[in-house]
Amino acid sequence: MDRLAAEHEVEVWPHAMPPPRTELLRLVGGCEGLLCLLTDRVDAELLDAAPRLRAVANMAVGVDNVDLAETRRRRIPVGNTPGVLTDSTADLTMALILAAARRLVEGREQVLGGGWRTWDPMGLLGLELRGAVLGIVGMGRIGRAVARRAAGFGMRVDWCGRDDPAGLDRLLAESDVVSLHCPLTAATRHLIGRDALARMKPGAILVNTARGPIVDQDALREALRAGRIGAAALDVTDPEPLPADDPLLAAPNLLVVPHIGSATHTARGRMADLAVDNLLAALAGRPMPHPV
Repeated sequence: MDRLAAEHEVEVWPHAMPPPRTELLRLVGGCEGLLCLLTDRVDAELLDAAPRLRAVANMAVGVDNVDLAETRRRRIPVGNTPGVLTDSTADLTMALILAAARRLVEGREQVLGGGWRTWDPMGLLGLELRGAVLGIVGMGRIGRAVARRAAGFGMRVDWCGRDDPAGLDRLLAESDVVSLHCPLTAATRHLIGRDALARMKPGAILVNTARGPIVDQDALREALRAGRIGAAALDVTDPEPLPADDPLLAAPNLLVVPHIGSATHTARGRMADLAVDNLLAALAGRPMPHPV
């Protein structure tokens, strides 16, 4: 913020994030630059409300909150923050895989609830990662980083692209763990729905650290309740935040964390730096160093 304030007049939303839509539309009225989060929808309505806007810097890798066709039409550059959250998100992905595979949430609940009475040779049996197959959907930066970590655990790694239906069918049928790392697009919305979940291996684990709407959560709830898959671990949901009374949260063998894939001091600091780099460059009439 100090870097921005050294060159420009800066207005910061001071309250809980995100700002209400009506407030956001009001506040952007005189703005030439916007540094926004994935919770802020940048669409025609917002752009109409900000006639002086010359640059949008999204503090995220994904830009599904931005109408890129509309910003292109208006010749407003959009920047994102690629690369800097790869390791933090890959680390969290492995943490979720381990938590689901070794049933850590159930174990903690057993301890806190007084259910741990003795050592049980058949108690809380889970998946051993060595020799298990990890199927990665979307082999970009984060997918590759997850693959490297999984190899260190002795997992066998398979992958497919988001536009490869035959590869996805094979991966779902053969993987002990399916991990999602593709962007949210019209083609990937509900990519993992009832049919995909039905094709997964019985007892398999689904992990999503990409975007919530890639998974049909109603179908996931049904699959978990019916025991068609073994477990699911989600860092992202649809919507976000997920209401505490959402039916999905009543499903068994489910772990949900609040979109913390990039939540390390290092990653969030570098994300902020890249977003500011993009904004300062565009407002000075230079190309963004990290354009979408």
